[in-house]
Amino acid sequence: MVNLVKASFLALSVFLVACAAPSKAPQSLYDEIGGAPTIEAITENFINEISFNETIYRYFEKTNITRFREKFIEHLCVNTGGPCTYTGDTMLRVHQGQNINETDFNLTVDLLVNAMEKAGLTYPQQNRVLKELAPMRKEMLYK
Repeated sequence: MVNLVKASFLALSVFLVACAAPSKAPQSLYDEIGGAPTIEAITENFINEISFNETIYRYFEKTNITRFREKFIEHLCVNTGGPCTYTGDTMLRVHQGQNINETDFNLTVDLLVNAMEKAGLTYPQQNRVLKELAPMRKEMLYK
């Protein structure tokens, strides 16, 4: 009987210790890629990529770059699980009247991929960022 009590006590102790062990919350993509400094680097790289691409630059030539930088940082931060709030316009409103075609959209995605690569994101991380942004595609094309 004493051995049974000891065994039960030991099992209960192990169970309680296992339950009390701090569980680590899953890391957000935002944290995984390096947080604000990386989001800012991606944004700067993206602006640079756009500025050297004649095809895509025409969509941005009348853009307030300071505002674009600020809102793109917020946008990436929110969509990667960061602690930000997006205060900009909807993607539909931003892209309304630009009539962006599939080719130019894909080229812009390529420029973003280049920007992420230059910021040090791995291919799986780049794909996860793109996965978060992909649902907005329909709000940008042919509007």
